[in-house]
Amino acid sequence: MSELPPLAQQALDAFARLPGWEQRARLLLQWAERLEPLDAAERSEANRVHGCESLVWLVAERRDQALHFRAASDARLLRGLLALLLARIEGLDGAGLAALDLADWFAQLGLQRQLSPSRSNGLNAVLERMRELAATR
Repeated sequence: MSELPPLAQQALDAFARLPGWEQRARLLLQWAERLEPLDAAERSEANRVHGCESLVWLVAERRDQALHFRAASDARLLRGLLALLLARIEGLDGAGLAALDLADWFAQLGLQRQLSPSRSNGLNAVLERMRELAATR
């Protein structure tokens, strides 16, 4: 596996220290608070990710020659999962996004059993949208 971005390594270390789901759930909700906020204009239909049961918005922008994503959701648990996804993909280029195994990342964090099929499908839809945005920017 390639080297993780610093924030992703921090997440992996933090989740690895926790013995059970209750502690991981609390940490996941803390990660939800780390998302950079989207303003009302960014919560538009054009930025909405379809394929998620909950409302999810995704914004991509170039920062210092790298693609940077921000995301928001109406569901708190999903916001935590989005924050962990964003930590994992920070700094990746299109090829890195294409190669990312989302299920493996959440398995490493010990969260795979908590990903219902619908939530997993939604996160895959977010990753697919990231790949599309990376290809066009």
